[in-house]
Amino acid sequence: MSDDKKAVGEALQTALADLINLGLQSKQAHWNLTGPHFRPIHLQLDELVDLAREHADTIAERAVAIGFAPDGRPETVAREGQPDKFGAGPVKDTAVVAGITALLEAVSHRLREGINDTADPDPVSQDLLIAAAHDLEKQRWMFAAQIG
Repeated sequence: MSDDKKAVGEALQTALADLINLGLQSKQAHWNLTGPHFRPIHLQLDELVDLAREHADTIAERAVAIGFAPDGRPETVAREGQPDKFGAGPVKDTAVVAGITALLEAVSHRLREGINDTADPDPVSQDLLIAAAHDLEKQRWMFAAQIG
């Protein structure tokens, strides 16, 4: 495998692990959310899960298309994804908003690193990472606006 293909594959793999993890953590928060802002946050978390899953699938398929085997196994996602923001049991709406905002910030930062790493060797993969960053940064803004 060429160095360029390896660098692009690694950038896609990092994004994949982060997106799968984001979807899982968002669902954990979605299921255990409590508080006066339950309904709008509950619905917003569903939107976020859908975005994360859509981008994860697109990025994994791109990895296969360039000859890099994506790894979405639970142990890989646990090792490579962002640290858990939510434990077991109920979580207050304010803690969900803060946790998701921080998680989106971290994922967006790593997506931007991938965008930089793929600029020269594979602009097509870069475009996919840009699209994911665009959507997730919008979600980060929408969650952060609820902090006040």
